[in-house]
Amino acid sequence: MDKTEQLSPAYFGFVMATGIIAIAAHQQQYPWIAYTLFAISCLGWVTLSFLYSYRAARFTHVFVDDLTSHSRGPGFFTSVAGTALVGSQAFILFDAYWVAFVSWIIALLLWIVLTYTIFTALTIRRDKPTLDKGISGAWLLAVVATQSVAVLSAILATNTAQPWKLELNFLALSMWLWSGMLYIWMMSLIFYRYTFFQFVPSDLAPPYWINMGAMAISTLAGSLLVINSTEAPFS
Repeated sequence: MDKTEQLSPAYFGFVMATGIIAIAAHQQQYPWIAYTLFAISCLGWVTLSFLYSYRAARFTHVFVDDLTSHSRGPGFFTSVAGTALVGSQAFILFDAYWVAFVSWIIALLLWIVLTYTIFTALTIRRDKPTLDKGISGAWLLAVVATQSVAVLSAILATNTAQPWKLELNFLALSMWLWSGMLYIWMMSLIFYRYTFFQFVPSDLAPPYWINMGAMAISTLAGSLLVINSTEAPFS
């Protein structure tokens, strides 16, 4: 059996986590750790991009089932955040503007395709799970993905001339605001699930830790908008 068929949609979380640690190592002045982790995250991105492309072509039915699943579909948003993290690392570690820009384009396109595909599919599908079975912290990966695009947009804006500097900051602000509302909606549903449905220890298995991660990256995006506010008065 080809194990690629069972590949989790959320494996780009590896690229996300590695990239975050690489940037942290750079900020703490451990350059070789940062460079090594950057290389690992890039290799992970390339490898996973190939595997997911192969899976989509070879096991299309399974891939589409995952994409339209309440429990597995949100995991695809890790590809957006992972791509944006590669771009952020390239700019922060090496001042590689064009690598970061290409990553931003890919991340933005992935965000548009996945956001409209996943949420449209979940809305119109006939058979839906109950709230206690369908909602989990994984849904907040949509928030993380949106904020990762906001972060990379704000980072690119620092080295972009006007008028595109203003446009990038406006996009970052728009994504930050949209993601903030998305966080409120989803956290309300998660809180409702916690409070009004039976809760057992096994329910902690889903990635509810993303509740905190989504707020952390939202704070980061907001702080970058504040830093850029002199060049973008509306933010």
